[in-house]
Amino acid sequence: MLLELNVKHLAVIEEVRVSFQNGFHVFTGETGAGKSILIDALSLAIGGRASADLVRHGYDKAEIEALFDVPAHHPARAQLRELGIAAAEDEPLIVRREVTAAGKSTARVNGQLVTILALKSIGETLVNIHGQHEHQSLLQTERHLEWLDAFGGERVAPAKAAYREAYEAYTSTKRELERIEQSGKQALQMADLYRFQWEEIEGAKLKPGEDEWLLEEKQRLFYAERLFAAANDGYEALYGSKKALEWTTKAVQRIADIAKYDPAKLNPLLEQVQSAYYQLEDAAFQLRDYREGIEFNPDKLEQIEDRLQTLHSLKRKYGDSVEDILAHAANIKRELDMVENQEERVAELSAKLAALEGELRARAETLSAARKDAAERLAAKLMDHLKDLHMEKTRFQVVLRSGEAGYRADGWDQAEFMIAPNPGEPLRGLAKIASGGELSRIMLAMKSIFAAVDEVPTLIFDEVDTGVSGRAAQAIAEKMAQLARGVQVFAITHLPQVACMANAHYAIEKKVKDGRTFTEVNALQGDARAQELARMLGGVEVTDTTLRHAQEMLAMANSRKSGWI
Repeated sequence: MLLELNVKHLAVIEEVRVSFQNGFHVFTGETGAGKSILIDALSLAIGGRASADLVRHGYDKAEIEALFDVPAHHPARAQLRELGIAAAEDEPLIVRREVTAAGKSTARVNGQLVTILALKSIGETLVNIHGQHEHQSLLQTERHLEWLDAFGGERVAPAKAAYREAYEAYTSTKRELERIEQSGKQALQMADLYRFQWEEIEGAKLKPGEDEWLLEEKQRLFYAERLFAAANDGYEALYGSKKALEWTTKAVQRIADIAKYDPAKLNPLLEQVQSAYYQLEDAAFQLRDYREGIEFNPDKLEQIEDRLQTLHSLKRKYGDSVEDILAHAANIKRELDMVENQEERVAELSAKLAALEGELRARAETLSAARKDAAERLAAKLMDHLKDLHMEKTRFQVVLRSGEAGYRADGWDQAEFMIAPNPGEPLRGLAKIASGGELSRIMLAMKSIFAAVDEVPTLIFDEVDTGVSGRAAQAIAEKMAQLARGVQVFAITHLPQVACMANAHYAIEKKVKDGRTFTEVNALQGDARAQELARMLGGVEVTDTTLRHAQEMLAMANSRKSGWI
């Protein structure tokens, strides 16, 4: 519930602070007094679009602050927790919006900065603003299914979720089948080329890393004589005629002879020389084995060069390495398998698609049944409300057409609200025959029904009573007052029938002071309220007759409301 609205420097408003309560509130005033500016201010507070033109001339920014009482179980509380905004469950919610003269906008909830998108998401759970333009949604046939599903609630939602699950499986399989059929055609055109490439690569019998190993082997064969000569010289230096190991043996013997005279220094040295001897001996034997293993094989060298040339030729065509060539071969093998197995795969997917379509159809029919039940209940409820609004002879029906538009994400149904305002007339679409006054009453009836569905605690009607008068105006007034017994209702109105039924009445006045125009909002009580109603009844002059009429209207309204208790 909206507890308070503070507005500064917005359009013709200099500064306004208004407190509210439960029940039905009305704003009245002359045309151009600025009644809709208050609605614009509240719209900004709940995430509406901002414009620099809204900032009052001569000021840097406009400021709007709204105070809400939000129950602990309300969806807005969950959103606050998700945003990490601290808010005790028994504390009110404070929303603040600033719009600068440069067009920049900031928003805060309980003092914490939030994005406008987050503010709008929270605001949609707190306030619904319904203006004359909203009547157009009733004329948009594509929106009627959305209204119906919202009314159906938990009776429709499970069937809709089950349908969507089946729809996703069906469309995914259908896309896969179409992809295979399309790519299969392309692959069929490339099949001969792929087959040639596959046979060429497969015939080469490639092994990963083969090119690197062949290069190393080629180098060993190409430099075999040099490798042999160097290995032989090294072996001879260590173990052959140059007898490096023999001299090392003598060094060990000599150090061992004198180590007993200075063991602290010579024993470690002796160990080093002995270790060097063993290492040299081992190296000598390894050099000998390496020398004896060197291969002199010109024929093998030629074979390796031929193999490397084959690999080079394949790399030019299919990749920079043997691994790349093998990856290319795997890809084209898959393409070939797909071509060869395409008929089998298409048949498999076609059978799967048929089964999924059967399941989808069954779930679409289940969803349609749930919607038909909701349509009957919505029509019955709406006609009950229309009777209260002096449209008792009106017939209303939600027509469902199933299967005509095929499967869609929200089902295979199309819904249309049909109406026959007068007896003997056939049902027709709202857009074709409903007048402005009829649309106003149908919209009010819809909102009366949906107030219990969407759990939004505050409803605002911006001149939705335009185009009605007499008994219809009185019926709209009573319906709004009854609606306000469950939710907080605000209305901007020109109709005294509506204004007199309110629990709280605010007059919007435009004044001029020091050459500046500004708007005031005054809560009316007693004689002041009667005076305002008399002005609405009689125009410029308030006569004794119009004043008595206004007082009678207030007395009758109070009597009427007391009878509901």
